[in-house]
Amino acid sequence: MPKIISLPTLKTLIAQIGLNHFIQGSIDSLRQTFNRWHDFNKSPRHVIHYPHGVIELMPIADNEFYSVKYVNGHPFNVKDNKLTVVAIGLLAEVQSGYPLMLSEMTLLTAIRTAATSALASGYLARKNSQTLAIIGNGSQAEFQVLAHHVLFDLQQVNYFDIDPNAMKKFANNLRDQSFTLKACNNTQDCIKNADIIVTATADKQRLQILEKNWIQPGMHINGIGGDCAGKTELDPEILHHSKIVVEYLPQTKKEGEIQHLTQGDIYAELWELVQNKKPGRDNETDITLFDSVGFAMEDFAILKYVYEQANALGLGETVELVPTAKDPKDLFGLLR
Repeated sequence: MPKIISLPTLKTLIAQIGLNHFIQGSIDSLRQTFNRWHDFNKSPRHVIHYPHGVIELMPIADNEFYSVKYVNGHPFNVKDNKLTVVAIGLLAEVQSGYPLMLSEMTLLTAIRTAATSALASGYLARKNSQTLAIIGNGSQAEFQVLAHHVLFDLQQVNYFDIDPNAMKKFANNLRDQSFTLKACNNTQDCIKNADIIVTATADKQRLQILEKNWIQPGMHINGIGGDCAGKTELDPEILHHSKIVVEYLPQTKKEGEIQHLTQGDIYAELWELVQNKKPGRDNETDITLFDSVGFAMEDFAILKYVYEQANALGLGETVELVPTAKDPKDLFGLLR
């Protein structure tokens, strides 16, 4: 019978492991999974667009496990006091096709996205990075900061959002951390002297949150905003002056900042850095960009990690979602 990981169960699991250790475990699982890049059957996500948002299915599999995530992106949901992103994940065994786990993935998506950003920053940002700037202080923001703090000795976090309430929420949630929080009045002020920049906005339109003349040598940018065709966050000139890394080129080419670039403009996919096929940062003055749109391999990594941890801790309810029949050819008999 498949295991159900509800939000209360996930909260218990994270509390028992500890949030920082859970994030570190997620980063480790991502690194191990990207290191097995060629073991996976990969494809871009299946997307249906609506005037008010997008609904996606994100499948991937190796020879042992199959995972798929249902996820939406509805940026105007906040007007109805609803989350802009909700998700459910499934992990199944390949040999029988039977599901092993059905899990909450709204919180896990935020954690795996932050863990992936931190993983990329580990290869692309300066090793002594101490100042992080986060633009967009919504549901992703705290996780992005904490994941980077796992890998970097952050001393200061600059933050800005067009919504003052989001900034207050962000500051309140991180008030007990060891780094200094600096509220900023605008984007340009936020990124000044930052080592690592994270853009995390939800608008599904073409914007220029960052301008090229604001970017200083040596900065690393993680562009993680709610991506879709036609949606961008960065001045195109930033891309032309950056070493660009993506997760999965066939998908990022449709949805990422690189929509109008050629394949020759892209330095690497993330797995190439993880496997040491290509170096990350070459020097202290490179401008680097991780154009992140989210990829199913990241969901696979965290679902498998949660499945292993839940089994080790004895967490998760088992539910008879799949019939157990005395005669596998007699499905009708289950109704008797």
